[in-house]
Amino acid sequence: MNDRRPHRRVLLAAIAKEAGRTTGGQAGPGWTLVLRGQPIRIVDGQTQGGCTDVFELICCDCGDDPDLDYRDVSPELQQIRGPFPIAAGIAAYKKHVVWHQTRQATHPGESSAARGRL
Repeated sequence: MNDRRPHRRVLLAAIAKEAGRTTGGQAGPGWTLVLRGQPIRIVDGQTQGGCTDVFELICCDCGDDPDLDYRDVSPELQQIRGPFPIAAGIAAYKKHVVWHQTRQATHPGESSAARGRL
């Protein structure tokens, strides 16, 4: 991560550690949900212009693709993504994890799309 704001790097590292993720530009292996700084723009899967001061949720289980820009995903995925200030993003992350756990317990084997999430 090339963020020049040390307080943000420390905060993101703490969030990543709690979520079992890594920082440095990519989530850890096998991740499906991540709270990340919202890029200014993504072109051909690459961040252009750095990140904004807000955060977004990327949930691959809901059909999102981290290589797509916010403007290039469906309105349903935009609603999941946010954007969020950091505290609201952490709360949304936790709520989304619980949502998946609850749905998985009540509908084992179904994908999020099949359960009507999108």
